[in-house]
Amino acid sequence: MEIVPAIDLIAGKCVRLTQGDYRRQTTYAEDPLEVARRFESAGLKRLHLVDLDGAKARHIVNHRVLERIARNTTLQVDFGGGVKTRADLELAFRCGAAQVGVGTLAAREPGRFLEWLGEFGPERLLLGADVRNGKIATHGWQRSSELDLFDFLAAFVEKGLRYAVVECG
Repeated sequence: MEIVPAIDLIAGKCVRLTQGDYRRQTTYAEDPLEVARRFESAGLKRLHLVDLDGAKARHIVNHRVLERIARNTTLQVDFGGGVKTRADLELAFRCGAAQVGVGTLAAREPGRFLEWLGEFGPERLLLGADVRNGKIATHGWQRSSELDLFDFLAAFVEKGLRYAVVECG
């Protein structure tokens, strides 16, 4: 078993949202690098880093935080939130992401996600699936869809997907 801790980011700080509600935010640490280093010193090898500002803005916002963590730890960082374009994907990789998570785009444009999966490989992409009541939520939990979680996952696994992060709210 591998434990993968997560850090959610708003304005470069570590936060938690209550049921995806940006108005119900708790800041639990000011410096994500310090939190990442604590995970690393505990022997963990990976980190799931989520750009909630990016999810809301529909493009990556907190890439500098990703870069700081990737350069100053040995953690393998998977990064997601706001990845909507090839430029976003490439920016995340340039800033040190070992894997990049794609959620809303995969739900809305599965063909483009599959294209990226083929081009970048199943080792570098992961599917982000936020789930509420068994259905995929998109846009940083702000919108609901009619996509069933298991059908959503199965369609991509059939095409070579190896990694997914599923968060139920």
